[in-house]
Amino acid sequence: MSAVVTEVDRQVDTPASGPREGAFGNAVALACRECGHQVALGPFYACPECFGPLEITYEFPAITREEIEAGPRNIWRYKALLPVPTDIESSPNTEPGFTRLLRADNLGRELGIENLWVKDDSTNPTNSFKDRVVACALSAARELDAKVFACPSTGNPATAVAAAGARAGIKTVVFIPSNLEQPKQVNSAIFTENLVAVEGNYDDVNKLASEIAGEEEGWAFVNVNVRPYYAEGSKTLGYEIAEQLGWRIPDQVVIPVASGSQLTKVDKAFQELIKLGLVEDKPYRIFGAQAEGCGPVATAFKNGTDAIRPVKPDTIAKSLAIGNPADGIYVLDITRRTGGAVEEVTDDEIREGIVLLARTEGIFTETAGGTTVAVTKKLVETGVLDPTKETVVINTGHGLKTLDAVSGQVGAAATIAPTYSAFKATGL
Repeated sequence: MSAVVTEVDRQVDTPASGPREGAFGNAVALACRECGHQVALGPFYACPECFGPLEITYEFPAITREEIEAGPRNIWRYKALLPVPTDIESSPNTEPGFTRLLRADNLGRELGIENLWVKDDSTNPTNSFKDRVVACALSAARELDAKVFACPSTGNPATAVAAAGARAGIKTVVFIPSNLEQPKQVNSAIFTENLVAVEGNYDDVNKLASEIAGEEEGWAFVNVNVRPYYAEGSKTLGYEIAEQLGWRIPDQVVIPVASGSQLTKVDKAFQELIKLGLVEDKPYRIFGAQAEGCGPVATAFKNGTDAIRPVKPDTIAKSLAIGNPADGIYVLDITRRTGGAVEEVTDDEIREGIVLLARTEGIFTETAGGTTVAVTKKLVETGVLDPTKETVVINTGHGLKTLDAVSGQVGAAATIAPTYSAFKATGL
């Protein structure tokens, strides 16, 4: 089996000093996604030539399914495919991943999909998929001798960073929009005393984080200056889906879109598995899910344009409320290349999606998952998604983080006296 190398310019800008040998496993460089220029592995995220985003490139060794299956039941079973050292398990971390893939026959019947699965990432250590990406970012922060582990966040990354930093014994500072749901604020503040609420939306918070990263020495912002390593953690969702399906890629996947990074990395994972000969090469379709109150990528897709116009978020789906998504253009590329689509739904439809998933499959999802379920329903109803094909929807977080979204939708069926006759009168 031949090694896999991303086809990019092999001229690498190398600084005078850098991380230790093998610090990033089989990763070899950072390559610009726009012009292909490469720079050495380090705390870099923008191309020095064209300012495009940087992406990790690798030289993978031959690897077998059996070698992966013999690994730990977390994301480190795929360490050979990630920018982490071979001894990553020896460093304290939250050990996320290898979450359940559930056959969703009840939900499938409701939506009219014959073969439906839910990849449920709500069972990660801090109850969201962000534990995956943060674990990879933490490894990079260690190798780069960072003194502070930080992030701008719509909620889930803040909790994951704070918890991972506590486990690793590194100072954490997390920045959130001041209007973030209270449960998410508490979820983060319990792990760190350095929770900073910023007046404004996520894009304002992210801008501030970028300024701090440029001015302060020794700060590792997971989704700023170590973003290329952070983003690679999302690949493990794609690896796990394929492995848990018996080493095959599903026909269709529906993925929520905030920055768009998760969707792009699931596609990257599928492509890597194909190139390594671990799964059969086959067509698959990828769909993106957004809320109408923050759907710039869905709007661009429907308009048939590559120009993504930033918007001011106004939706209950706070974890998807990124008005200027960094990877939006790449989401458009992938959904169009695979024959998928990007769709959006209303806040009411999101609430209905949350309740539907809970009452059919016993999974309480947050608003991002409600968005994904609602978009899947809409895609079937409009004939865009093929209901006869094997489909996976990704649930990225737990509903206990966004209780306010559905607190007015559910409640007691009746309030009765403690008598049998009162019970009978309810007709239950």
